[in-house]
Amino acid sequence: MKDTAPISQGIIAVAALFGIIAAGVAYVLYEYGLFGSAFIGGIVAIIAAIVLALGWRNPAPGPNTMSAPVAEKPAAAPAPTPAPAAAAPAPEPAPAPVATPEPAPAPEPAPAPEPTPAPAPVAEAPAAADEGTPQFLSAAREGGPDDLKQIKGVGPKLEKTLHGMGIFHFDQISTWGPKEQAWMDDNLEGFKGRATRDNWVEQAKVLAAGGTTEFSKKVDKGDVY
Repeated sequence: MKDTAPISQGIIAVAALFGIIAAGVAYVLYEYGLFGSAFIGGIVAIIAAIVLALGWRNPAPGPNTMSAPVAEKPAAAPAPTPAPAAAAPAPEPAPAPVATPEPAPAPEPAPAPEPTPAPAPVAEAPAAADEGTPQFLSAAREGGPDDLKQIKGVGPKLEKTLHGMGIFHFDQISTWGPKEQAWMDDNLEGFKGRATRDNWVEQAKVLAAGGTTEFSKKVDKGDVY
């Protein structure tokens, strides 16, 4: 019975199977890319085809193999020995498909650096406009204003009034002389005379030095406001 498929097709089929297996192993186990896996599979398929072509042997004729009828010859002449069929040359293996590499995604733009906040300006005490006028600040120094309510006679409403005038710290009040106290007594709307009457300067000197008064202790405990 004659083979239905040529030997070359069998070699190509087996070599292609080896190539597919090699490409799958490279892609799954060794994490090669699609292009690299296909290239390795193609190399393995070519090697397998060459090995199979060089090592292929025709099967020995068996009892079921039908031999071609031999033409009758004269009795005197011996029957010629049939020459073995020449093996068909192995066709060149098809080149491995080249995978088109996917374009790399565009890199995301780097986030813009956050601007460094400028340090808060330290308010400087401007010189007094007129003699006897206390020195005022345009804003509290770094760290925030002192709790002026620790001075006896300065409540929450008066503290806001002093902030609006530019007085935020104990040391500002502690430097007042008689003229500055008189100016404050005359210019505190609704609280005239309070600075001298409640002796703000002496209390402010103690608090500016880090000390406490009997009244400031009550304020800290929450017994006053």
